[in-house]
Amino acid sequence: MESGKLISAEEAERRVMILENPGLPESSQITNSLYAGVQLLLPGEVAPTHRHAPAALRFVIESDGAYTAVDGERTTMHPGDFIITPSRTFHDHGNHTDTPTIWLDGLDLPISHYFNADFAERYPDSVYQPVTRAEGDARVRYGANLLPLDFKPEKPFSPVFNYPYSQTREALDQLYRNGPLDPCHGIKMQFINPASGGYPLPTIAAFVQFLPSGFKTVPYRSTDATVFTVVEGGGKSRIGNTSLEWAKRDIFVVPSWHSTVHELDQDTVLFSFSDRAAQKALGFWREQTLA
Repeated sequence: MESGKLISAEEAERRVMILENPGLPESSQITNSLYAGVQLLLPGEVAPTHRHAPAALRFVIESDGAYTAVDGERTTMHPGDFIITPSRTFHDHGNHTDTPTIWLDGLDLPISHYFNADFAERYPDSVYQPVTRAEGDARVRYGANLLPLDFKPEKPFSPVFNYPYSQTREALDQLYRNGPLDPCHGIKMQFINPASGGYPLPTIAAFVQFLPSGFKTVPYRSTDATVFTVVEGGGKSRIGNTSLEWAKRDIFVVPSWHSTVHELDQDTVLFSFSDRAAQKALGFWREQTLA
């Protein structure tokens, strides 16, 4: 909110507080392979249409009806929604409400930079891209366990770009009632590309999990350094030799191959993302239960 008083969205292109890992100084990275930041859009502001090589995800922290548009379709942003803007897709954001909108950005920028494949460009001659599809079209067309008869998956990312939290939360509740709890993860689900069953983005995997109050996970580690944000609840984590307490809206990181235990004070929902998709594609990924 302080940054919003100092610089406008127009001046900044995107007003983002970069979450820089202190172990990677002056790198603008949260892990070795991922960038993360917290983006603010004040009432009446528009982040102009552009596109770039790095793929991005948005996890909505606060919103009363702002929107994101991706390749001609707008979607209203609600707290807890998981939204993707794949590589080379035109996207913009707008806040026509009376309250600030805040979300967590995650990008594979370090990966694209390593391959020297970066580029970015503004939409020609306009702040807004034209809206060419009705809101919700992608979810109805591709996200209802149905696909158009002539659908041909020509792109390596999900044709659905908004995964609403209302649906996610309902699924977690039902799975918790059905049981059982995984000793390492509670109830944990991965977001998928409904056309392929793979990850929503070629390089980034995203997850959501429910952990009930009083639950303590079994020690677990994996090679994908993972960024977490707390959607609901609170608790603490033992990550390697470090103990962290966290609450709603907090963001924390589990480094690669660090033993992790979560202990819950309340019913909790965690969203997380990592480079697991890229690691699996390259044959690097590994996990281990330490109990």
